[in-house]
Amino acid sequence: MISARFPLRTTLIAAVLIFGQSEAMSADLAKPLSSPIVIAHRGASGQRPEHTLAAYDLAIREGADVIEPDLVPTKDGHLVARHENEISGTTDVAAHPEFADRKRTKTIDGQTETGWFTEDFTLAELKTLRARERLPQLRSTAYDGQFQIPTLEEIIALAKQRSKELGRTIAIYPETKHPTYFASIGMGTDAPLVAALDKAGWKTADAPVFIQSFEVNNLKHIKTMTGIRLIQLVAGEGGPADDAAPSYAAMMTPEGLRQVATYAWGIGPDKAMLWKGDTPTTLVADAHGAGLRVHPWTYRAENVFVRPAFRRGEDPKAHGDVAGEIRAALGQGIDGFFTDFPQIGVDTRNAYLRTR
Repeated sequence: MISARFPLRTTLIAAVLIFGQSEAMSADLAKPLSSPIVIAHRGASGQRPEHTLAAYDLAIREGADVIEPDLVPTKDGHLVARHENEISGTTDVAAHPEFADRKRTKTIDGQTETGWFTEDFTLAELKTLRARERLPQLRSTAYDGQFQIPTLEEIIALAKQRSKELGRTIAIYPETKHPTYFASIGMGTDAPLVAALDKAGWKTADAPVFIQSFEVNNLKHIKTMTGIRLIQLVAGEGGPADDAAPSYAAMMTPEGLRQVATYAWGIGPDKAMLWKGDTPTTLVADAHGAGLRVHPWTYRAENVFVRPAFRRGEDPKAHGDVAGEIRAALGQGIDGFFTDFPQIGVDTRNAYLRTR
């Protein structure tokens, strides 16, 4: 293990000088700011329909440290867990004739979509729907039709109950989805999110909660409302929907990261941003230099999702070497990672830590 007296940037440069451009040899050369956590992306979404209590519970049983609900509002002001407010791909809403007239076309963050949207349904109406697999071409549909859409309060209750039963803390990692859009239609999500967390007794930086968003202004607004840790999500070369920064790329420069650190505790970058080809970028070291934790997303097992160097064969739904892909990222010193397959993530993280 490299001595802690060496700065992160120095160790990354040393890795390139000594080992060339081999990501496999970069392991153990960078030190995280925090012991790496395994974040169950939408629950154990590789094995159960995403954003269901069953998916979250399986993730907890597989050893995940954190479960992640994406949050969107209902017509009557509740927050529910769906990756998007358009729900035709993740529920059986299209099979409900009583809701046929709810089908709409809307423009959200510049994208035009047609379907059924959570903000047009009451919670009671959404509870009559059942979840289904979002990626049926890749994953099992055996659990379709079995599970309801959960509320934020139900997810908090599950995390608290399992924490008590298992004797270990289960954290939650809610994402505010399209906050500018929802605020524009009078359905802002910041206040109800913070109110639910306050009611749970979670108000400070030591609470088992991280709040994440791809937007900037709503994170800054949330910072005025709570002491909970905030995570700035970033993806590629685009920019936040609220136009609060010129681009994500600019935000991820050393100067940009110092600005992010004025309101956020960490960043959640697309995992591709950790690499340029097979060479590590300086993103993790630069973020750590600004005092920010790094939680990249999303590590999925199927070949179609893993980086080319870790694929096994040509079948897109066959499982590649996602454990190797995670190890390579851990070698850069990441502080945690999102995965659809928590058991793989936990086993890989634990084995990696044993070698250190």
